[in-house]
Amino acid sequence: MMALGGSTNGVLHLLALAHEAGIPLELDDFQRIGQSVPLLGNFKPFGKYVMADLERAGLIGQPHTSAGRVPSDEGYRLYVESLAAPVPLEPVDQLMIRHQFGQVAFSSEQWFRLAASILASTTRAAGLVTPVQPGRARVRRVHLAQVHPRLAALVLVLAEGSMRQALVGLPIEADQASLDEAAGRLDRILAGKTATQAAQLVERLDPLAQAIGRRVAALMHEIDASRVEGFFSDGLLNVMEAPEFARTETLRRVFAALQDQGYLGRLVGHVARRRGVRVFIGHENLLDDMSDVSLVMAPFGHGGRLFGIVGVLGPTRMAYPRTIGAVGFVSGLMNELVGQLYA
Repeated sequence: MMALGGSTNGVLHLLALAHEAGIPLELDDFQRIGQSVPLLGNFKPFGKYVMADLERAGLIGQPHTSAGRVPSDEGYRLYVESLAAPVPLEPVDQLMIRHQFGQVAFSSEQWFRLAASILASTTRAAGLVTPVQPGRARVRRVHLAQVHPRLAALVLVLAEGSMRQALVGLPIEADQASLDEAAGRLDRILAGKTATQAAQLVERLDPLAQAIGRRVAALMHEIDASRVEGFFSDGLLNVMEAPEFARTETLRRVFAALQDQGYLGRLVGHVARRRGVRVFIGHENLLDDMSDVSLVMAPFGHGGRLFGIVGVLGPTRMAYPRTIGAVGFVSGLMNELVGQLYA
C-alpha cells in the first residue's frame, strides 16, 4: 500500500483491524514505515495514476470477477529483479546448517536429502535437489559380501560419493576371504576408471575377479545411461497447504512434472547456464503443468563440473528475498562439500 502512493481507506481499515486484534498500531507507525518504503508507482489518492493503469501494464490481474487484484507473473518478475534484495540467513542459522551437514555420513546422497530438508524447513515450501552425473561415472571403491558360495552382494562406491548395489553370480565357489582379495585387486585396477575402461581392464583378471569386474562395468554403464538421476524432495506438504493447491488436479500435474526425466534434464540445463540463483515464475517455467508454481534454483559443482541443482518449489507468492538467500547459501555450501569430496 505504501509503495503505491498510500490509501486513506486502507490506513483506516488497518487501524480498525489492529484495534480489534489487540495489536498496537498508530497513525505515526504508517509515517515511520512509509519513510523506508520505496515508491513504486505514483497512484491515487495522492498521485496521478489508478490501479487500472497497473493492470494495463500487465503487472496485476484479477483471477475471477469476485476476486481482488493480485500480482501477475510479470509483476513478480519486476519485484524479484528490481526490488527484492536477497535476505541472507541469520549467522546462527548458517552455523546450525553447517553443523547439520557435519553430522551426516561423508556421502553425497545424504547431503542431497539434508539439503532438501533444510530448504523446506527454512522457506516453508518444498526443497528440491536434482543430482546430475558429473560426466561419466568413475570407480572409487568395490565392496563384496558373501550371500552364498556362488553369490555375492556388490556395493560399488562411485567417485562422487554415491553408492550402487547389485548381486553378482560367481563362476566358482568363494568364501569371504576370497571375495575380499578380489575386491582389493579390483580397487587397485579400477580406481578412477570409467565403465568402458573397466570393461577392458577386467578381461585380464582371473575368472572370479573378471566376473565381478564385468558386473561392475555393466552397473556403471547403467548409471551413465541416465545423467539426471531424479530428485530428492522434502516439504511437499508445505506446498499442499497453500490455498492455490486446494484443487487436487493442480498438485497432480506438478508431481507428474517432477517425475518427468525430460523436464528435469531441461531444467538442469537452464539453471546451469549461469552461476548463481535463478527464479522461474509461473508461466516462465519450461512446462505448462508447472505454471502454478515458482522455482528458485541454483547449480552446484566443483572444478567447472556440474553435480546438480538445488532449490525450492512453492506458490508464485512465496517470500522471494528469504528464499533466494537460503538457496544461495545452501548451493554455496554444497559447492564446498563437493570440493572436499574431490580434494
